[in-house]
Order: sequence, then C-alpha cells, then structure tokens
Amino acid sequence: MKVFKEKQRFRQTWLILVLIFSTIVPIAIIIKKHIEENTPVTIKDFLTTIITIVVSIAVIFFFKLTTRIDEKGIHYQFFPLHFSVKTIPWNEISKAYVRKYQPITEFGGWGIKGGFFFNKGREKAVNVSGNIGIQLLLKDGEKLLIGTQLKEEAKRVLETYSLKIN
Repeated sequence: MKVFKEKQRFRQTWLILVLIFSTIVPIAIIIKKHIEENTPVTIKDFLTTIITIVVSIAVIFFFKLTTRIDEKGIHYQFFPLHFSVKTIPWNEISKAYVRKYQPITEFGGWGIKGGFFFNKGREKAVNVSGNIGIQLLLKDGEKLLIGTQLKEEAKRVLETYSLKIN
C-alpha cells in the first residue's frame, strides 16, 4: 500500500517581502501621526492598531494545505478554512493526473479558488504555491486541482491507484 503525504504552507520569499512592506508602511504612518504634537492618537490606540496590523498579516502563516492519497481516495484540508479533512473516494473520480497550470490566469492566484470571480464554472483549486497540481475530474462533472510540490511522488502514487478509478 503506497501513501502520498504532503504539507504545504505559504512561505514564498516574494510573499514575505510584500507582507513586510505592507506592514511597515501603515506602521510608519501611525508612528508619524503619534509623534506629531497635538496628536489625537493615544498610546492605547497606537498599540492596538499596530498589534491588529501585525496579527492580521501574520495569520497567513497559519494556513496549511495537507494532502494524502491512499487506498481509500484523495484527502485534503486547507486549515483553518477547512476544519475537517475532505475525502474524495476513488469511486467518485473519473480521472486523476498531475499537470502544470497557471495559478493566476486559471484561478486568480493561490488559496481556495473557483466558483467566484475567477473560474465561475465547476472547476476549483486548492493551492499554496507553485504551478504543479493533482487534477481530479469527478464523475459528477466537477474538477478539482490540488497543488503539490512533490510532482514525481504524486504521479507514482496516482499510477498505483489508477485501477481504483472506474
């Protein structure tokens, strides 16, 4: 019995730099306002604002995409948006393969995508980084792409369970 396991988090260098910049600018503005004479900003307001900014930006680092492929099917969870693991049994899958995709043009970026602004059809994506994913075509017509950084391992495990797909 082969099992594929993968855990991914938002750890891209470009994302960290954007978050640092987007934290520094508002904090610098608040500090400047606070330093000015006759400022209406109290110490309590100042600290509350800074803590709120830092916490709201740090939340992204708690997100985690967990993927597991085993004899029962394909399981995934995008914590904290999914409180439980989502399971797609093999008998609900008509096709499963690893493919390259364009995260921004196909899905509008990374995260849980599809069914809103981008890709209003029946195609959804759950991804954290990169441009390689496990593409699932379900028997009910839906499509789901789960991002992966372990392309070859995912291919091998999908080949192992290919006979379970009816």
